[in-house]
Amino acid sequence: MIRVALDAMGGDNAPAVEVEGAALALAELAADFSLLLVGRPEAIEPQLAAHPDIDRSRISIVPATEVVTMDDKPLQAIRQKRDSSLVVGLSLHHEGKADAFVSAGNTGATLAAATVILGLHEGVDRATVASFFPALPEPILVLDAGANVDCSARELVNFAHLGALYMRDVLHRENPKVGLINVGEEDEKGNKIAREAHLLLRAESRLNYVGNVEGRDIVVPHPEHGPIDVFVCDGFVGNVVLKFYESMSTLVKALLERDTPELLRSPDLRPLMKFLDYGEYGGAPLLGVRGVPIICHGSSTAFAVKNAIRMAVESVRTGLNAHIAAEFAQHDG
Repeated sequence: MIRVALDAMGGDNAPAVEVEGAALALAELAADFSLLLVGRPEAIEPQLAAHPDIDRSRISIVPATEVVTMDDKPLQAIRQKRDSSLVVGLSLHHEGKADAFVSAGNTGATLAAATVILGLHEGVDRATVASFFPALPEPILVLDAGANVDCSARELVNFAHLGALYMRDVLHRENPKVGLINVGEEDEKGNKIAREAHLLLRAESRLNYVGNVEGRDIVVPHPEHGPIDVFVCDGFVGNVVLKFYESMSTLVKALLERDTPELLRSPDLRPLMKFLDYGEYGGAPLLGVRGVPIICHGSSTAFAVKNAIRMAVESVRTGLNAHIAAEFAQHDG
């Protein structure tokens, strides 16, 4: 049985959304996992009571008296709030009492706590947040999505390996294509770090690196290389792209509401709105640490929390963590 520790106090609407997401996950996903709800029992129990059909045999509550808020400074929070749901949940993962960890809490604190408590894989310089983007014909992965604003060329190469492993193991895409987001495709394009990373990536024999790519290639297949699976960039670029992308569903809804409100409520439009809904992907895996942490939006819905749990279970089921360790051990060798 796969055990997933869920930070029940992390999101903007915790613990109601987290408990509802847990109920959806237990009802709709494969029955090979159980949940550890980490947080204040007095706040969690009333929410569980609101879901009388929930399978309590697959749920345990792990008490944690403190909460890391969105305003807390990451390192200060994990040092001073040792009994927070974030620190307790990641500690369960580190101690082998949980196989994965999911949180919609403070992203910076989750990144810092995961790095400190779980540690990095040998050969990994930095952990990276990998975000899924809707694209044609299939979703793509962008990393880093905001955890590391400034990156070295070597770190970008690390990200490429981590992203390729994730796409291969979890989404079962054989030999995934990797591109470096740049301002042009030519070898001499970009700043110093991008040019250096391009040369290093081109020399990586274990990567299916197609070269420099541009922002337009994220949305639709590249005219020469076709669909690309993994897009590598520093966190500054990645977060700008991510936030812009997330605004597209809001823009589409606003335009439809203004011009064709009847179409917005049509069942025929549901596939498009589903395609644009970030909740379909649940969360962003934090890759490079010794474990399986999944980071969700603070404003995640129960649907998104359910899918983040699904993502965590699939990552454990496929042995992603062990494969990352083996890949980087081979790389160092």
